[in-house]
Amino acid sequence: MDIAVVGTGYVGLVTGTCFAEMGVNVTCVDVDQAKIDKLNQGLIPIYEPGLEEMVHKNMQAGRLHFVTDLTAVLDEVDIVFSAVGTPPDEDGSADLKYVLAVARTIGAHINKYTVIVTKSTVPVGTAQKVKLAVQEELDKRGVNVKFDVASNPEFLKEGAAVKDFMNPDRVVVGVDSDRARELMARLYKPFMLISDKMIFTDIPSAEMIKYAANSMLATRISFMNDIANLCEIVGADINMVRKGMGSDTRIGKKFLYAGCGYGGSCFPKDVKALIKTGEQNGYEMRVLKAVEDVNDLQKSILFKKLSAYYKGELKGKTIALWGLAFKPETDDMREAPSLVLIDLMLQAGAVVRVYDPVAMDECKRRIGDQVVYCKDMYEATVDADALLLVTEWKEFRMPSWKVLRKSMNQLVVFDGRNIYDRAELEEHGFTYHKIG
Repeated sequence: MDIAVVGTGYVGLVTGTCFAEMGVNVTCVDVDQAKIDKLNQGLIPIYEPGLEEMVHKNMQAGRLHFVTDLTAVLDEVDIVFSAVGTPPDEDGSADLKYVLAVARTIGAHINKYTVIVTKSTVPVGTAQKVKLAVQEELDKRGVNVKFDVASNPEFLKEGAAVKDFMNPDRVVVGVDSDRARELMARLYKPFMLISDKMIFTDIPSAEMIKYAANSMLATRISFMNDIANLCEIVGADINMVRKGMGSDTRIGKKFLYAGCGYGGSCFPKDVKALIKTGEQNGYEMRVLKAVEDVNDLQKSILFKKLSAYYKGELKGKTIALWGLAFKPETDDMREAPSLVLIDLMLQAGAVVRVYDPVAMDECKRRIGDQVVYCKDMYEATVDADALLLVTEWKEFRMPSWKVLRKSMNQLVVFDGRNIYDRAELEEHGFTYHKIG
């Protein structure tokens, strides 16, 4: 089978590469010539464990190709995946201009039956807009070419995307024709040999599933952060509360960890978009508005603790920050709590020394040289008056407290992910602050 994937960002590149790994002939398309040139040289624009090796392998095998012109391959492919960006508009709604531009390009050039699959996270009703855009272009040409539109939302976790795609816990496909369903089932068949996890739905339901799933996970995070903040006030321990809650099989243990807020490309954007969808349809998403409010406040929680510890006197203080990416195993800093913390500390006059295993270049791209970039985690703590743990990378989990005792000016740790043991730190002479 031959397919095209439009967009070589996080979703598109992982999608195309993983299909190629299963023997599909894949052409990845992007209008960014510089990005395509780099990909053809084997240079990967994102950090994702296992992806670079898989890209190189499938390029060498002749199954994975990178081009800038979608029209050149439309006569050869059976399915076109649209994985272009849907950035939040000023009002919080998803901006569909790139999705509709792809649809119009397809409608202006297809000559045979094609399934057009929306892989990007898009609001309910987008497939209908895509269908209309394609049909308008066909009508302009005066041709009658059959096509179908489908929705196939992605459920990839950054840092585990390749694993998630190759071993999915579910594959949701929204279709409205048997022909499209059969073609999509054939494409995904290699992933279903051990267990059939295909879920076929109507198209609006498929579009809603992604938003609902991400919003539920975001809700659990904000709920636990709210509970953690209350625990701190009343003297309870959020870690013990989490264990008690997670033992309830109706609740489960996942996404019950308190911290300094969620970020990334999905949760913030999808929560905003679902709130906006509700507004556009005359319904107020009150729970999700609270989820968003709690998260916005939580991103500043470490700064508030730090400022309270130093009684608001942070000017001239040196603060070490471990972790810049919004989560481990990625260089993604979109909506990252670290950006909020850095901005607040700089405004307060602090000197900020940072280290992240992979997101240093991304941080430089975003904020330039406003902070001191360090070559390793220990260099970041030299003469530090406090250490803030923001991203729970594995290499931060068991630091040498003896080394930190020598490098830091003040032995104070603010743990934004609750990964350290208070008794251990206090044994080494540190003052320890956590969430909840």
